[in-house]
Order: sequence, then C-alpha cells, then structure tokens
Amino acid sequence: MIEISGFGVVLLFLVGGIGFLMVTLIVGRMLRPSRPTAEKQTTYESGEEPSGTAWGQFNVRFYIIALIFLLFEAELVFLFPWATVFGKEELIQRTNGLWGKFSMIETFIFIGILLVGLAYVWAKGMLEWVRPKPKASTYKSKIPASAYDKFK
Repeated sequence: MIEISGFGVVLLFLVGGIGFLMVTLIVGRMLRPSRPTAEKQTTYESGEEPSGTAWGQFNVRFYIIALIFLLFEAELVFLFPWATVFGKEELIQRTNGLWGKFSMIETFIFIGILLVGLAYVWAKGMLEWVRPKPKASTYKSKIPASAYDKFK
C-alpha cells in the first residue's frame, strides 16, 4: 500500500481542484449557447447606460466611505467569535464570574475604540457628502439662439 505524506495530500487536493475547475469550464463552454450581440457586449452598472470612457474621474469620497465601511465591518466581524469564546459557562464558573466581567470590559473597550474611530472620521468631515455646485458655462456659441427655435 502506498503511503502519501501530508504534502502529497495537499498536492492531490490542488490537482483535483484545478482539474475539476478546468473540466467544468470546458463542459460549460461546449454546452452553452454563444450568441453575442452588441448590446450583450456593453458594460452594465446599476441599470445605467455607461457614458464616456472608463477613465472618468470619481470623487475620492467614494473610496474613503468604502474603506471606512470595510474597516468597521471587518472589526465588527470579530464580535461574534468573542461572544462564543468569552461566553463559555465553564470558564465563568471556574473563575467565579471574573471571566465574564473581563470579557465584557474587553468588548466595551473594543467597541469604544470603534466609536473613537467613528468620531474621528465624523469630526474630519469624511462622512459628509458634499456635492460640487454646478458651474455655469461661459462658452459663447457662434450660432445665434434663434437657430434653435425650430427644434423646440
């Protein structure tokens, strides 16, 4: 009987996973219909037709708010594992409730740090969405305004 080491098992899983992926993609490509049209090839973003090029500049606030969201979301993910570890009744009974008090204090410190971060971001004005005021065009057209009257 052949004995496979731990690395061999990992290698077999990698080869099997890549093989399964490749077979699935090839079978899918052979079975699915392929009817590309100009409309299917366009980009789609939130139900809006794309306008201009993809190199347009975005307000930096999009990125700041997204990063702030990810920061707080990632931090809040840690609260559930804390609750399961710190809520073990056996540890609380063994320490006469000291473990429960410690876990509550640590959780409040953690939430306090998050609140300080939120207050900092709020105080810096990073959560305010300031819309730029539209600028009136100063372009003077050589075409007289009366030429547009027939299109109204």
